[in-house]
Amino acid sequence: MRSLRTKLVMIMVILILALMCVIGAFLINGVGNFYISQFYEQMEKTFSPEFIGQLQEIPAQEQNAPERMKELLMAQAGLGIDIATRNVYILDETGNVLASSNQQTSVSMTANLLTAMNGEVGQEGSITSSFMDLAVPIVSADGTYIVYILDSRATVDALTGELFSIILSALGLGLVICVVLSFLLAQILITPIRALTLGTRQVAAGDFSQRIEVEGQDEIGVLTRNFNHMAKVLQDTISEAENERNKLSTLFLHMTDGVVAFSAAGNLIHCNPAATQMLARPLDPTTTFDELFADQAELDTLLTLKRPQYLEAQKTAGDRELELFMAPFSSDQTQGGALVVIHDVTEQRKSEQSRREFVANVSHELRTPLTNIKSYAETIVSAGDELPRELHDNFMGVIINEADRMTRIVQDLLTLSKIDYGKMEMNISRFSFAKAISNVYEAARLNAEQNHHHTITFHCEDNIPDVLGDRERIEQVVMNIVSNAIKYTPDGGKIEIYAGSSGKSVFVRVTDNGIGIPEKDLPRLFERFYRVDKARSRESGGTGLGLSIAREILSQHKGEIKIDSVYGEGTDVRITLPAAPPEK
Repeated sequence: MRSLRTKLVMIMVILILALMCVIGAFLINGVGNFYISQFYEQMEKTFSPEFIGQLQEIPAQEQNAPERMKELLMAQAGLGIDIATRNVYILDETGNVLASSNQQTSVSMTANLLTAMNGEVGQEGSITSSFMDLAVPIVSADGTYIVYILDSRATVDALTGELFSIILSALGLGLVICVVLSFLLAQILITPIRALTLGTRQVAAGDFSQRIEVEGQDEIGVLTRNFNHMAKVLQDTISEAENERNKLSTLFLHMTDGVVAFSAAGNLIHCNPAATQMLARPLDPTTTFDELFADQAELDTLLTLKRPQYLEAQKTAGDRELELFMAPFSSDQTQGGALVVIHDVTEQRKSEQSRREFVANVSHELRTPLTNIKSYAETIVSAGDELPRELHDNFMGVIINEADRMTRIVQDLLTLSKIDYGKMEMNISRFSFAKAISNVYEAARLNAEQNHHHTITFHCEDNIPDVLGDRERIEQVVMNIVSNAIKYTPDGGKIEIYAGSSGKSVFVRVTDNGIGIPEKDLPRLFERFYRVDKARSRESGGTGLGLSIAREILSQHKGEIKIDSVYGEGTDVRITLPAAPPEK
C-alpha cells in the first residue's frame, strides 16, 4: 500500500511540475510575442503615408536635414522614443549614421537595414532576438535617407524575469499543496482497495457469497458494486454451468446418433448407448480406436486435422450401414483426442434402393406398352394391304389400349409427383360424404353387374356428418378401391359398400369375396408399382400406383386407409376421414 501511495504522490508532483512548466513557457512566450506585435503595430500606425510624406518634404540637400528628420521623429508619440531602450537613427543610403536620438555614430548592420538599403521596408522580428528594429527608406527627389528604429527589449526581458520568479513561487506552493492532497487522496483510495483485495482473495478461494459494503458513489464505489455483481454472476454461472453439464450429459446419453470419444493415446474416454447399439458390441475403457475404426482411419492422421476439418468414412456393423464423422476435439495433439460421431444410414440406403427400384419399375412399365405398340405398328406397316381387315382392327385396338395404358401411367406419375412436392391443388369444400359414396356406387354398379355379373350393394347410415375436403379426390380414392374389388373378384362375386360414422370420423368399408391377398404381400401394398398378381393387373389395365395415390390423398386430408385380407376368401378395405365441424 505504501508503494501505491508513493506512486500517487510522484504522479501528482510530476503533473504539477509539467503543468507549471507548460504554463510558464506559454506565458513567457506570449509576453514576448505580444511586445513584438505591439512594437510593429505602433510602427505601422506611425509611419503612415502622410507622415512619410512629411519626411520626404524635408530637402535632402539641406545641411541639417537629418537633424530635422530626427526631431520630427522624436516628436511622434507613437514611436515611444525614450533614449534608454528605444532610439531613432537617420542613415544615408550606405548605412552611415547621420543623426541619432542617443548621439551614437554607428549601428550594427541588421537584416532589416539591408532590406531598407535595397529600397524596401525592413520589419521582420524574432522572439529569440535581443532587440526589435524597423528600417524605413525615405525616398525624395533630392536623395534617399533610411529611418531606423531600434528597441533593446529591456522592458520585455524585465517582465519575463518577473513572470519567471512568480511561476517559481507558485510552483513551490503548488508542490506543497500537491503532496498533502496526494497523501489524503491515497488514503481515501487505499481503504476500499484493501477491502476489494480481501474480497478477491475470498472469491479466488471459492467463497462466491462474499459481498463488500459500498461506501460511495465514485468510481471506487462503482468498482465495489461491480465486484459484488461479479461475485453473484459467478455464483449463478457456476450453478448454470453445473445444470448445463447435466443437460449435456442427458443429451449425450439419449441422442440418437452414436458418439465415441478417444484420448490422444487411442483409449476410449466416453461413449453413449446409441454408439454401443450401432456398433453391436460392448464398449469399455479397454476398447481402443484401432479396434473399432482401424479400417476407416488412422488416429495419428486424425489428430493432425485443423478445425473445421474432419474425416468421413463408412462402416458396416452387422446389418447396419454406418456413416462416420471423425474430428479432433482439441488443437493440442498431446492433451486432446478424437471424437467419432456415428450416424445410422441403414434406412437411408434402403430408401435409395427403393428409389432405384422405382426408376427401374417406371422404365419397365413404360417400355412394355411401347414395345407392344412398336411391334404391332411395324406389323401393320410391313403387311400393308395384305393384312386382313379384322386382324388390322385387332392390332389397332391393341395399340390404342397400350397407349391408353401409358397415358394412365404418366397421369398417375404426375399425380404422385405433385403430391410429393406439395403442388397438388386441393379444392377444399364442405360436402355430403354419404352423397359422394352414393355417386361412386352408382358409377361402379353398371360395370360390376353387366360386365362381371357381380352382386354389389350399398348400405348407408342415417345422418352421416359432412366432410371438409376435395370431393373429387375423395371419390377418386373410393372409386379406386371399388374398382380393385371388381377386378380381383371372380365373375359372379359379391361386393358390399358400407358408409357410416364413428365419433368425430366418417368411414367407408368395401368388402368382397374375391381372390384375396397373401399375407406376405400386405405390408407392400402401398409401394409404388407393386402388384400382388402382376399378370392379372396388367391384363386389367392397372398401373400399380392406385393404392399409393389413394394413401397420399388421404394423408393430405388427415385420413387413413386399412386393408385386411385372407388369401382365397376376400378383402376388407376401410377408409376413415375426419368429420367436418357442425355448421353454426
